Amino acid sequence: MVSIPFKPIQSLPRTLFISPHTPSFSSLPKPQLHSHSHNQSPQCFESRLRHHLETVTASRTLDSVKCLHALTIQLGTYTRQPIFYFNNVITMYVGFGELGYARKVFDEMRVRNVVSYNALIAGYCWEGRVGLAWDVWSEMRGCGVWPTHATFGSLLACDGVVVGRGEALHGVLVKSGLFWSQVVAGTALMGMYGRVGCVEEARRVFDELPEKSLITWNLMMSLLGIHGFTDECLFLFGELRRLDCGLSGTTIVSLMSTIVGEEELGLGEQIQGLAMKNGLDCEVSVSNVLLNMYAKCSDVALAEKVLEEMPFQDIVSYNTIIGAYSRDGDSPRAFKLLHSLSDLGVLPNKTTYVGLINCCASLRISQYGEYIHAKAIRNAYQHNVFVGSALVDFYGKCDMISAAHRCFGEIHDKNVTSWNALIVSYATKCFDTSIALMRDMCRSGLQPCEFTFSSLMKTSVVFQLQMLHGLTITMGYHDHEYVFSSLVNSYAKNGLTCDALRVAAFSVMPLQVVSSNILAAIYSRTGQYEKSLEILSMLDEPDEVSWNVLISACSHKGYHDEVFEVFRFMLMAKVPHDNHTAVSVLSSCTKLSSLPLGSSVHSLLIKTCFQRCDTFVCNILIDMYAKCGIVASSVKIFDETSEKNLITCTTLISALGHHGSAREALERFREMELLGIKPDSVTFIALLSACRHGGLVKEGMGLFSRMENVYGIRREMDHYHCAVDLLARHGHPDEAEEVIAKMPFCPNAMIWRSFLGGRRGHGTSEALSVNGS
Repeated sequence: MVSIPFKPIQSLPRTLFISPHTPSFSSLPKPQLHSHSHNQSPQCFESRLRHHLETVTASRTLDSVKCLHALTIQLGTYTRQPIFYFNNVITMYVGFGELGYARKVFDEMRVRNVVSYNALIAGYCWEGRVGLAWDVWSEMRGCGVWPTHATFGSLLACDGVVVGRGEALHGVLVKSGLFWSQVVAGTALMGMYGRVGCVEEARRVFDELPEKSLITWNLMMSLLGIHGFTDECLFLFGELRRLDCGLSGTTIVSLMSTIVGEEELGLGEQIQGLAMKNGLDCEVSVSNVLLNMYAKCSDVALAEKVLEEMPFQDIVSYNTIIGAYSRDGDSPRAFKLLHSLSDLGVLPNKTTYVGLINCCASLRISQYGEYIHAKAIRNAYQHNVFVGSALVDFYGKCDMISAAHRCFGEIHDKNVTSWNALIVSYATKCFDTSIALMRDMCRSGLQPCEFTFSSLMKTSVVFQLQMLHGLTITMGYHDHEYVFSSLVNSYAKNGLTCDALRVAAFSVMPLQVVSSNILAAIYSRTGQYEKSLEILSMLDEPDEVSWNVLISACSHKGYHDEVFEVFRFMLMAKVPHDNHTAVSVLSSCTKLSSLPLGSSVHSLLIKTCFQRCDTFVCNILIDMYAKCGIVASSVKIFDETSEKNLITCTTLISALGHHGSAREALERFREMELLGIKPDSVTFIALLSACRHGGLVKEGMGLFSRMENVYGIRREMDHYHCAVDLLARHGHPDEAEEVIAKMPFCPNAMIWRSFLGGRRGHGTSEALSVNGS
């Protein structure tokens, strides 16, 4: 069979859906035959067909293929090998995506061989039409035609092949003996198992192959890296080096698939050194994967430097940087790079627009998003499912529901992601419309996924949540981990804690990490810390949230020694701690009034980038140092806190007041008012306590008077207690008695104790007659 050097099938115009009215061959151009053609020899016919075949191969046009087709119909029967020319016609039609013509030629062939079947199967597989490819395969097996490695390669490389059919092909491949003799078929089988997530089966196939090519090694390493088996991937690479099978750019790309986080950056740099040593870093694919590593695991500035040093850049390179800008929310630089692409002679593709639209969606920038939408329309990308889905999501997040629905209608081949984006857009505005859209989605032949239900649950109220709960049971999603965790979490957020725990109790599925974290947090919020600890202790691989919930539960329960023990194990496991961890650990330091432990935790936070600590961490640090008697450190942290809130100011005022710095506390209160932070009742308790400890009677009673008159804060029992104690303690018993007399409610024992104690301290402890009424 002649190999036709057509362009790759992806880059050729094609008919995605063949009309049931396949074009008739009567419309084919008919070559002129001489009247004495029946007197010509078969060698003459053979020569004419071969010459025309060479002409078609050189011209690479669909019309020339049709002309060859017509000539083959008229002269093919006179040649010694007519099947050879018909197979070439089928292959050429497949190359142009004209599967209707290819199938017509195939059906009218009197004799077919394995090449005929392979060409048609390959065409259907390239188009993703697995059902038709499988029908041809079944017909081929029924006719007794034995498949070749090309047959298995096409079928196994098709994305739509499910596990059952793949296992059937596996059996036929072994039975035919090609598994042991053809490395191509075995490699394709590995790829099929990898695509459906069966990594263990792919590894078993790899181990059983008697001969392995570099492509086989690269594929296996890539599958292991993508699915998180980093150690196995590196071990396999060591075996490859030991066998001295050589390296390629794909080898480096496969190894780089193991780099998924900042902690693997060192390994990625070693792989980069290996690529440079072997001269592979000049390949665009290798440069792009290195660029992607730095964009994900390091700062964007380093990724930009790598981009500048790349010998060659393509659109993938620029899409990687745009994606990094999008994750950082740096839309101006992303748009600036988009504008520079035209100067560089690089055309943006659909991935470029998706990255830019996602950047606008995350920042809710409607003007930029509409500009990108216009650019996408200009380049005819608005009908693409990926670009269209991103536009629907963008307009939905910007509360432009009508625009989101319009973009949804323009998508030609809608998928589950498209429907989900529109359903989520309506969820917060009109829940009934979201449910109606989900019904339309089912009528279109697509089924809702776990993300559909989870997204709706996050925005639903009680009766809507109960309806969704019933739908998940009806459609069989109630045992799905993602849906289950969202359901439990939504019940808890709506205040239905008992229902959340009941759902968890009736679940037959084992609890995974996310579900365990949610249930443990619910138990912690309801004070059932022992139950929370019991659930988390059963996790084999807890995540960052699990550690935080565990430390928080121990801290609330008063198990402070266990808090530091768990925190130590968390650091040993190299689990990154965050602000939640710091708040829980520092709370235990505060309750223990342990300055050494508190300052050690503070030092750790400074060492691991204190800039990431939020206001809550600063608040607990101020309180911790104050409880340990180091008010100067509290003041220093307060001054260094960039975003102060009411709790920050109140904590420092309370700390200064308790340590005798009443005037400084009042000064901080005035600063707080200048910042525009309004005080609350707790702030006035801290202020009155500071005046009480500092003997500032005039200032304290002035604040007590302005509480209701100026700030509109209703006085409570604690405020009256502070005022009475302030007056009685500093020699104003009559004024204290007057305050008690004007109280809108009965004084409690604490007020009387402060009043009597103050009079006794100032020698006025005559008998008092207290009227109980």
